[in-house]
Amino acid sequence: MNVTVLGAGSWGTTVASLTTALNPTILWARNPEVAEEVNSSRTNQRYLPGATLPRRLRATADMEEAVRDADVLVVAVPSDGFRATLQETRSWLRPWVPVVSLTKGIEAGTFKRMTQVVQELLPGHPRAALSGPNLAREIMAGQAAASVIATEDQGVATALQGVLQHRLFRVYRNHDVIGCEIGGALKNVIAIAAGIGEGLGVGDNTRAAVITRGLAELTRLGVAMGAEPQTLAGLAGMGDLMATCMSPYSRNRTVGEMLGRGRPLEGILSEMHMVAEGVNTARLALGLAAQYGVDLPICHEIHEVVMGRQKPLDAYRGLRHPGHESDPG
Repeated sequence: MNVTVLGAGSWGTTVASLTTALNPTILWARNPEVAEEVNSSRTNQRYLPGATLPRRLRATADMEEAVRDADVLVVAVPSDGFRATLQETRSWLRPWVPVVSLTKGIEAGTFKRMTQVVQELLPGHPRAALSGPNLAREIMAGQAAASVIATEDQGVATALQGVLQHRLFRVYRNHDVIGCEIGGALKNVIAIAAGIGEGLGVGDNTRAAVITRGLAELTRLGVAMGAEPQTLAGLAGMGDLMATCMSPYSRNRTVGEMLGRGRPLEGILSEMHMVAEGVNTARLALGLAAQYGVDLPICHEIHEVVMGRQKPLDAYRGLRHPGHESDPG
């Protein structure tokens, strides 16, 4: 099958490198210079410094060229550009081509998950989300990793497994799209909280508490929206949360760490080549929480920090007095 990956950031480039081993793959880059570098030098130094890309991988900055022959469309652009990118594909994408989202975020304004945006713009196309503890640099280095392909049609999920998994990159099926997408989105907010702790110099006990209570928080919202608790205890929930909170390669954890060291958010973001989704997701998660009547205290505290209304240290102090462990907070 012909695979097209839209978005030449670190994760899009990594997934394209995996799929090209068994299927012809085109990587679409909005920046023509990135596409040229992939084709001529077999590198993408801006997003994957030091990595050598497969010779079979082709790149283009031409959307028609990228999409017109696609049998599987994989979308790896940030959430704030997801809708516009999909709209660009509509003139050339053939009917019934499955669309896989790699984007772990929520759309501003609509509060939609990415597969809901796919459903709105590309009705009739099977839609899926790939989510899990997937740090691009480690996978490009050949280290073992696992992910989840979530779609309601398990026949489609089985077919996509064969396209996406390769060697030590294992892909499991799941039918709980809501759980996988909410876990993937909210873990970025919790990672900012964990990073703040790192920047403040807190101990492992504190980090473990933040991660554990963060898992309870994303599970609470996910279940209220219709997700299954076991999904949030799996790869797309706890697994992704642990990797994102602990790894120095995590963009969201890095943002939190710099905030904890006293750096202003604007300066941190201006130095980053890639998007830290958790900065905007904190606000959007609170909007969803209001819709579904749940309490997200960690998201609230992180939103106050990124808005400049609260100091990072005060965010840790601001978490409420504990009650029963199953209660919010």
